[in-house]
Amino acid sequence: MQQDKHPDYHAVVFRDRAAGYAFLTRSTATSDQTIEWDDGETYPVVDVEISSESHPFYTGKARTVDSEGRVAAFERRYGGGAGQGG
Repeated sequence: MQQDKHPDYHAVVFRDRAAGYAFLTRSTATSDQTIEWDDGETYPVVDVEISSESHPFYTGKARTVDSEGRVAAFERRYGGGAGQGG
């Protein structure tokens, strides 16, 4: 008899507590916790630390690296440019 080699793929709610955001999707993730969703059904819930609602890249709050400003700050701190050997 052939065994089923595929994992259990089912509906799961992923919840980003930091952003107060949750979404229903399908996954093989499991959890002992459950949540009642908007459709009245109860689904397993997996808490995540970061989602698209809280990640700086997706929220537009990512810091950009100002390499020219960093070079200028380095030169101000440690002295001018090349050729200033001692």
